[in-house]
Amino acid sequence: MNPSVFNRSTEDVGNIVEFGHVNIRVPDQQQAIIFYIMGLGLTRDPYLQTGVDNAWINVGTCQFHLPVGPAQVLRGVTGLVLPDLDTLLARLASVAPRLQGSKFSFVRNGDLVDVTCPWGNRLRVHAPDPARFGRMALGMPYVEIDSAPGTAPGIARFYREVLAAPAHSGHDASGAFVRIPIGLGESLVFRETARTLPPFDGHHVQIAVADFSGVHRRLLERGLITEESNQSQYRFQDITDLDTGAVLATLEHEVRSMRHPLYARPLVNRVA
Repeated sequence: MNPSVFNRSTEDVGNIVEFGHVNIRVPDQQQAIIFYIMGLGLTRDPYLQTGVDNAWINVGTCQFHLPVGPAQVLRGVTGLVLPDLDTLLARLASVAPRLQGSKFSFVRNGDLVDVTCPWGNRLRVHAPDPARFGRMALGMPYVEIDSAPGTAPGIARFYREVLAAPAHSGHDASGAFVRIPIGLGESLVFRETARTLPPFDGHHVQIAVADFSGVHRRLLERGLITEESNQSQYRFQDITDLDTGAVLATLEHEVRSMRHPLYARPLVNRVA
C-alpha cells in the first residue's frame, strides 16, 4: 500500500499528555453541588476530597476541583461534552429556583448550551460530535482562556519551546487564537479579546507532561517556577515573550509527571 495515503501526524501526541483538572474556589459547597451535580449532571468523585471543604467533580477523564473559599472566576470559558442537551436543559431548569440571586444562567444557542455558574464561571456545553470531538461522549474537550490582543504568536512560541507542545496559531470569526493539543482529546486555547481582562485571581489548571525535567529546566532558567510542590509536581503561572520576558498571559499550571500517583487515575462517571 502507498504510505502517502496516510497522514501520520494526526496520530502524534504532544509532550503534554494529560489535562487533569480546572481548579476554581467556590464560597458555598452546597450551591456548587446543586450546580455541578444536580444541574450539569456530573459526578462527585467518591474516593478523594469527599468532605465539606472541597469537592472533586468528574467529567469523563477530567475534573473540576472546587475548594471552598472566595470565589474564583476563570478568565475564559470551559468547554464540556455531555450526552444529551435536552436532558441538560431540563436539569438546569429544575435547579434554577435553588440558585436564584446568583449569577447562574443558561441559554441554548443552536447545537450548544451556554451556562454560567453561580459565581460567574462560563461553560459551553456541546453534544457529542465525532467530527469535532472524536469518540468523546462525556468530557472537557477544551479550556479557552481570554488573552490580550497581539499575544497569540508569543503564546504559541512559549508552549512550543518551553512545554514542547505542538501549539497552532489561527484566526476564525472570533479573531486570533492559539490551540495547544493535550493528550488524546483535550486542548488548551488562548483567544485574543479586546475586552479588559480582570485581575488574575489564582485559579489553575493541571496538566501532566512526558518530559517533566526538561520543562522544569526551561522554566527554571527563565525564573518562572512558582512552587516546587514535591518530587512529581511543580507550578508556574506566567506565559512570557521568550525574547523580552514580558508577560503575555497568566494562568497557573500545576504540572505533574507521568509518575505522579494520580496520573491517569480511572474516574467514576454517570453515563446519563
